[in-house]
Amino acid sequence: MRRTGRNAFIIALAFALGAAAVAGAQQITRIAVVDLQKIIMSYAKDGAGLREFEAKKAQIQTEIDRMGEEIKKLQAQKVEAERAGDKQSALRFESELYRKTEFLKEYVRTKQAELDDQAKKLGASNQFVQQVYTQIQSIAETEGFSLVINLKSADSVVSAVVWYSPMIDITDKVIQALIGKAQ
Repeated sequence: MRRTGRNAFIIALAFALGAAAVAGAQQITRIAVVDLQKIIMSYAKDGAGLREFEAKKAQIQTEIDRMGEEIKKLQAQKVEAERAGDKQSALRFESELYRKTEFLKEYVRTKQAELDDQAKKLGASNQFVQQVYTQIQSIAETEGFSLVINLKSADSVVSAVVWYSPMIDITDKVIQALIGKAQ
């Protein structure tokens, strides 16, 4: 009986070690970041269309932010009118809020459709964009990255990336590869 228990223990230990080896062999997801704006600005040869697109995105975002601020001010004025007991002014502010909010929604929907259309045309017709993404893919695959995230975005002050190690930034490698291919 003792011998059977010891054999079972040895088998269980071998199984556990095998499972640990398999788990250790699994690839750890590696993530890289890239600053597309820096690439576009550094490699200006064919990036005019993309820079124009980024500028339009930034302009639209500025307008959306401005309209958002107007809505916030109206909301504050409505709350103040309600506190003061001025129901007529509060109703007027509420009506204005509804109108501006609906306009903002329509503006965002329309401008997003324009940007989507422009991005589709740019991606289909602009060899530079295709070359950038091909180069990013090539470097990511060569260096074993599973995911590449755009570090900065022109349409947002806050980046989706909260922190990153400079060791995973492949921006300069992409720029150098693009310059090397151009020569």
